[in-house]
Amino acid sequence: MTIPIRPRRSALYMPGSNARALEKAKSLDVDCLLLDLEDAVAPDAKDLARTQIGDAVAAGGYGEREVVIRINGLDTPWGESDLRMAVNSTADAILVPKVNAPSDLQRVAHLLSLHNAPGSLQLWAMMETPEAMLNAAAIGACGQDPEIRLSCFVMGTNDLAKETRARLTPGRAAMVPWLMTCVAAARAGGIDILDGVYNAFQDEEGFALECAQGVDMGMDGKTLIHPKQLAPCHAAFSPSESDVAWARKINDAFDLPENADKGAIQVDGKMVERLHAEMGKRVIMIADAIAARA
Repeated sequence: MTIPIRPRRSALYMPGSNARALEKAKSLDVDCLLLDLEDAVAPDAKDLARTQIGDAVAAGGYGEREVVIRINGLDTPWGESDLRMAVNSTADAILVPKVNAPSDLQRVAHLLSLHNAPGSLQLWAMMETPEAMLNAAAIGACGQDPEIRLSCFVMGTNDLAKETRARLTPGRAAMVPWLMTCVAAARAGGIDILDGVYNAFQDEEGFALECAQGVDMGMDGKTLIHPKQLAPCHAAFSPSESDVAWARKINDAFDLPENADKGAIQVDGKMVERLHAEMGKRVIMIADAIAARA
């Protein structure tokens, strides 16, 4: 499916049971809001959280922020009610937890059709189980099916550590193979991918290192658990001024009439190919989208 270019550098989890947090989210400099009905909400607060998220989204005020509602699984007592609320809201996407296989997304997509969900409503998939890691390529391929509406992977590293018994250590050595598998699957499916959360939100140095690691891996952004993580996250995942300038210079050079039929040219003493121009176009579009939000 064709997904509009938009910055997804930061995606902040906000518990649906906390009305003050839902209101505060309207003033935060964040690209995506993950309004949570699942892990962050106790069982006895699920119904209240659903009502509060529905009311908050209906009231609006979130501006250019991408609003995503994480529902409970359809195999829980709350999942279908969560889904109906999300469909009837003006949210941009539904985040489906514990996606194990394409059939999980196909089931949700079928329900969206039955409930006459607007065509703009997308699906995001939590990648957080051993089954998801083994089926990542097939799940990512759902991004090529417009009926499924998949536009983003979200890495659930805490759940993945729990389910696999792998340890979350500095550098995430045990997680790297799974993270890179999901990056490859996302790119093959033409969708975005967001890195998992960093739990020690007071550890600024550790967070910065993990953001840099995510950038090196090719992640589009990172999921966050605290507003204080926003600024360093944006610093890491925003294209630098020099990167944007270089991207513009390459594209301007290829746009010259004399280079119209060339596959490679020299720019500032460096050989660049058209693939570099294509990569640069995305950098420019992301930078322009960020500037438009300012």
